[in-house]
Amino acid sequence: MDIYTQLQEMGKKAAKAARAMRAASPAAKSSALIKLAEILRTEKAAIADANRKDLEAAEARGLDAPRMDRLRLTDIVIEEMAGACEFVADLPDPIGATEKQWQRPNGLLVGKMRIPLGVISMIYESRPNVTVDSGILCLKAGNAVILRGGSEAFHSNMALAGFIHQALSFAGLPEDAVQVVPSTDRAAIKALCELEDYVDVIIPRGGETLIRTVVEQARMPVLKHYKGVCHAYIDEGADLTKACEIVFNAKVQRPGVCNALEGMLVHKNEADTLLPMIAERLGSAGVTFRACPKALPLLGTAAQPMTESDPGTEFHDLIMVVKVVENQDEAQDYIAQHGSNHTEIICTRNHENAMRFVREVDASMVAVNASSRFNDGGQLGLGAEIGISTSKLHSYGPMGVEELTTTKFVVMGSGQTRQ
Repeated sequence: MDIYTQLQEMGKKAAKAARAMRAASPAAKSSALIKLAEILRTEKAAIADANRKDLEAAEARGLDAPRMDRLRLTDIVIEEMAGACEFVADLPDPIGATEKQWQRPNGLLVGKMRIPLGVISMIYESRPNVTVDSGILCLKAGNAVILRGGSEAFHSNMALAGFIHQALSFAGLPEDAVQVVPSTDRAAIKALCELEDYVDVIIPRGGETLIRTVVEQARMPVLKHYKGVCHAYIDEGADLTKACEIVFNAKVQRPGVCNALEGMLVHKNEADTLLPMIAERLGSAGVTFRACPKALPLLGTAAQPMTESDPGTEFHDLIMVVKVVENQDEAQDYIAQHGSNHTEIICTRNHENAMRFVREVDASMVAVNASSRFNDGGQLGLGAEIGISTSKLHSYGPMGVEELTTTKFVVMGSGQTRQ
């Protein structure tokens, strides 16, 4: 069977499963999630074995360090997946909830009810934990999902898919509600993008090239972000010790992820004190700086002059742009020009400046005196995320259970007819 025929069959099965999921009880969905958490812990060795095959093959192909990091399923990551299952199971079930209700002069009672999106397709790279995160969120929201992971995580993804099917079967739910494309053929991406008869929305998660390919080829709505170019603005009068630690965490903890810091903007009155602190703290961790002329002499040997192409670059590495700015206006202008609507933070003691930054800066998450690394579904209390959207329609930011639903109008009448 060729990949296009195979994906058509998967689409048909997903559409049928979506109808069953729309009617599934909250108890059945929670039961599947709790069972999956149990299976993940019990089958930790089997998951590690499958992941080891992927890691060995990736190392042989020369996969870079950031992608190797995203590919690796450690005991900690497996426990995080199990914990996410339990967290999502305990979330309120959104399906069927009437969010608003009002009565018209003719007596009609009008409401908006939350419903599943239907069938979701997810195309992603490297991270096999996305298989579980996506599956459990779609399950809780009453959707069916077709997952196409990267070829580098094939064995891990197929093992995890088998465990998800066990949990669905245990709860009496259709196994076809979560399907993983059993092929590494890149033609599967194009085939998924053409399943508009069955797929309601498609979500690409990975590098900018993958996402732009999906956007160009998709015949259904796309939820996506192209890249994560995140900035920190250090305001005049900020607590510089705290600011240094926030920037360190945002840049160094995991430099290859989309919510890692790529640029720092420093008020001119704090540059002389803060930048040597940054050079020592981040430089000792291997960070190098692409600095503007004012910042360059304050950052030591780890700095080099900023080039024209550096602003707006997602480095995925221990590299950070540093620029001294006159004031908050200049910082916000820079963010508007070079940011990617992903995550922006301000370090300040000035409440008015903080509130202005929150109101005026356009990003899916804006934070005051906190690391950019918190722009993550699990960290924000969603349990997990299927991705982060910077496209605003129909979601902006991390997409959890509620973001994988929509609403429909429900009208209750007593025989009214339109005049």
